[in-house]
Amino acid sequence: MSIFRRGKKAEQAESVPEAEATPAVPPADDNASGGGEATPAVADGPTSAGADEQASPVTADGAPETPGEAASSAAGPYDSAEVEDLGGRLDLGSLWVVGVPGMELRLEIEETTSNVVGVTAVLADSAVQLQAFAAPKTMGIWDDIRSEIAESIVSQGGTADEERGVLGTELRTRMPSAGPDGRTVFAPARFVGVDGPRWFLRAVFSGRAAIDDEAAVTLFDVVRGTVVVRGEAAMAPRELLPLRLPQEVAEPGEPGAEGTEDEGGPSGDDLKPFERGPEITEIR
Repeated sequence: MSIFRRGKKAEQAESVPEAEATPAVPPADDNASGGGEATPAVADGPTSAGADEQASPVTADGAPETPGEAASSAAGPYDSAEVEDLGGRLDLGSLWVVGVPGMELRLEIEETTSNVVGVTAVLADSAVQLQAFAAPKTMGIWDDIRSEIAESIVSQGGTADEERGVLGTELRTRMPSAGPDGRTVFAPARFVGVDGPRWFLRAVFSGRAAIDDEAAVTLFDVVRGTVVVRGEAAMAPRELLPLRLPQEVAEPGEPGAEGTEDEGGPSGDDLKPFERGPEITEIR
């Protein structure tokens, strides 16, 4: 597995429409970077302990069950309380990510803050982006988020269909964007969500994995092997859990750096259902 730090997000070739989310609490300041056709005003919500509540549980295949109970993730992804140690995973702060042969791990860096805001595993002509968010204690948020993403994409001329998948209900979409000749082109994206204990993990599949179940198998293994580290701090629902550069990777130019800034290969476009940084929607 090789590790790459993405360059400035503004240097990406083109952007696709952002998925809009309907705020459930009073609006917060827009501190996310990146651009798309629709800029959602998503609320961060109160940061009191009352807002920081446990998400609904999931079944072994990731399907939500009754809110208020402990999550069951026998097949993963896992909460940090369910594992004893890294177990060979890469520590990225709120996410511990498992590696597979031939995989490149790309870190999305927010230009204005230099913070890591997304993790993307690239394998051949497929990719999956992982982000974890804080979630309420008494209910999951995937049902609402899935509906908001679908509504935004459809309103912009794309398509969004719900299907039963490996980790429960997922959203298969075709994202509209302007092609080089000015015509509208559609990029496939597959949204998967898992509600865990006070966290929500979103995986966005792109490239061949967005349309081909067989191509997505290994990347699903990466998702299911992921551990989410929620932490004890009170956070607003939908707030991005903090990510960081792995200790194994030195700063650019330092001896021992395992990867370099991503200069070629597949590139990602933006998608922001939470107004919290760039999202991978297409791998070229």
